[in-house]
Amino acid sequence: MTRPLHVAVLMGGWSAEREVSLTSGRGVAAALDRLGHRVVAIDMERDVATKLTLAAPDIVFNALHGTPGEDGSVQGLLDIMGLPYTHSGLTTSVIAIDKELTKQALVPHGIRMPAGKLVASETLYDGDPLPRPYVLKPVNEGSSVGVAIVTAGGNYGTPIGRDSEGPWKHFDHLVAEPFIRGKELTVAVLGDAALAVTELKIDSGFYDYDHKYTDGITTHVCPAEIPDDVAAAAMRIAEDAHRLLGCRGCSRSDFRWDDEQGLAGLYLLEVNTQPGMTPLSLVPEQARHVGLSYEALVQRLIDEALDRADAASRGNDR
Repeated sequence: MTRPLHVAVLMGGWSAEREVSLTSGRGVAAALDRLGHRVVAIDMERDVATKLTLAAPDIVFNALHGTPGEDGSVQGLLDIMGLPYTHSGLTTSVIAIDKELTKQALVPHGIRMPAGKLVASETLYDGDPLPRPYVLKPVNEGSSVGVAIVTAGGNYGTPIGRDSEGPWKHFDHLVAEPFIRGKELTVAVLGDAALAVTELKIDSGFYDYDHKYTDGITTHVCPAEIPDDVAAAAMRIAEDAHRLLGCRGCSRSDFRWDDEQGLAGLYLLEVNTQPGMTPLSLVPEQARHVGLSYEALVQRLIDEALDRADAASRGNDR
């Protein structure tokens, strides 16, 4: 029996992913309760430091998604407060949530990512930054929030119309990348080992926010029915990205694979340092595939964070 701990579960917050975070946090809190831990659930608000001080937990389970729970802000706060916490630390969080910084960190090491550019949203009304089809996405949002695919026959206009709804209305700058045809793949890494490759088959469009969190409109094929060499490459790249970025606990790497190009068609899109823990989330699903229950996954993340904090404490004592 693992010794009981007092665990604060941070969830909610004010990002576009608030509802997903609440679902993740409730699932984690229930699992911790079943494991025999004492749990306090904290909905992230501006007074979070006061709430954490009053709660005085042994450890914080970070179930936040998006800003400020995934961009280094909460990580820095918890570091200052001296509270151990799950998932990645400050520097990794700052880099991984920024799509351009992630490319700068990974591409020089041979990891293939779509070539793209940072564009001012206002310039999209004058002309396309890339040949169509291309993808526009916010620099630092997760869960495919604000992603648009601009196609030759799309309804955004040519050029994009000022009255057309899209991320250009909500973000001053966007990343423009070539659209990669083919399959949507994802790989979870726990500790330092990839768990599996999942293919995400959608009814139409692309794997956006709704497809991630609406039951019944996306089919998860785990393990993915793809060639062994492609699966092995995706798992190796996910592990390399996890290591190069300095991820901790678990991460999830998302890929597009153009099956007409073989291995040359495999592209890493992004690395998520705070993967969802909802009933539809991919990390718990892949953990089950390798024989790890939801409760065991939660406990692994707690244990890893405590071991890391203990090692850091011993280092400071020397």
